[in-house]
Amino acid sequence: MPRPTRQTMSPELREVYAALLQRAPENRIEPDLTRITRVMELMGDPQNSYRSIRIAGTNGKTTTARILERILREAGLRTGRTTSPHLRSPVERIAIDGVPIDEEGFLQAYQDVEPFALMVDAESAEKGGPPLTFFEYLTAMSFQAFASAPVDVAVVETGMGGTWDATGAVDPDVAVITPISLDHQEYLGDTIAEIAGEKAGILTSRATAILASQPYEDAADVLRERIIAVGAEAAVEDQQIGVLSRTPGVGGQMLSLQGIAGRYEDLFLSLLGSHQAGNALLAVAAAEALLGDGTTPLDGDLLRTALADVTSPGRAEVVRQAPTILLDAAHNPAGALTLVDTVRENFRFTRTVGLVGILQEKDAAEILDVLEPLLDSVVISQSSSPRAISTDRLADIARDIFDDEDRVLEQASLPDAIQAAVDLAETDGDQFGGVVVAGSVTLAAEVRDLLGVPEEA
Repeated sequence: MPRPTRQTMSPELREVYAALLQRAPENRIEPDLTRITRVMELMGDPQNSYRSIRIAGTNGKTTTARILERILREAGLRTGRTTSPHLRSPVERIAIDGVPIDEEGFLQAYQDVEPFALMVDAESAEKGGPPLTFFEYLTAMSFQAFASAPVDVAVVETGMGGTWDATGAVDPDVAVITPISLDHQEYLGDTIAEIAGEKAGILTSRATAILASQPYEDAADVLRERIIAVGAEAAVEDQQIGVLSRTPGVGGQMLSLQGIAGRYEDLFLSLLGSHQAGNALLAVAAAEALLGDGTTPLDGDLLRTALADVTSPGRAEVVRQAPTILLDAAHNPAGALTLVDTVRENFRFTRTVGLVGILQEKDAAEILDVLEPLLDSVVISQSSSPRAISTDRLADIARDIFDDEDRVLEQASLPDAIQAAVDLAETDGDQFGGVVVAGSVTLAAEVRDLLGVPEEA
């Protein structure tokens, strides 16, 4: 095992991050655009100084944003990108030219927003309302940092939902919706149709809509009705655009894609899984919509360079060999199912061991139920997040699902859990076992950190 290494935030960044968290836990939102709209207005609406693309959906948002941003950079544009949550440091949430801003830039953005945030906090308090939330403040910081850079285009990932999400302060040129499934029901609704209705809020008459093929017809119906209602131009997967072919390979896959304006052959995507091919398709179509007039294809060599260079940390990411350790956020049942399919397609493990930790607001039983057929055994642990389900409680849920106590190992210490999973994968000298880490972004991030996986440049 590599020696665990933990990179820590500077005292200044830690203080600012703590101040942001005191506003509201990240998983708590206030469904109202009044505060973010007001703070951006006081700041002079910096988000209107560049073009933007907004991305919503249940799974695939972050990777789609990363692929799209990489294509736009290869096309010569200066880019901003927001993604969430972060893996190691909050600075990862705000990237310029594909690189997270440094701590100095993050602190400066916080200070730039602070006087206006305090004004909005006071105005809201007078009306009996809450202050700016954690995510609202970070969104304002992102838009300000992009204007200060300045960037040509911002690729903006929604935090939760769409209609009331703070990223709604932008009026995007292109709106992308990835596959929709059940997640965050406490805020978005109990049915697929209700959740799709919230996410469809990013679709406007001004923005070209790029829509993934939906696993649920109810979601497809809601999106179709929204497109008609606002009169937006739309490109829908398996209708106007599509993945024509894909061939899994070492370290990625070969793709042929049909975009809005052209057909693109022999593209190597440096990411695993059919879902990543779908994410690449959405990114290509969004780039076509932003860069062209709908009839001019992208340069094929530009696409080949960009797609071969894409990374998406914590998303079906191999972080160690012998045994293979694969990290994936997989924090909802749909994500877990995608992970299972990806592992089965790309790996031939003689023994597959899970390392699983899940947050309290997630459907732990259903996630474990999806993972169970893939796993010979599972090590149950927890991240350091205060929202993590305790190891003993999650282990009890796992024992009920795995129906064999010998298949479930409980290890509260995450370093010890990693070692236990590796030992199980290498039982009897097996050199072809694998460890699959899944259940939450925070777990994937901490395992990544403990294994000493380097940060991106």
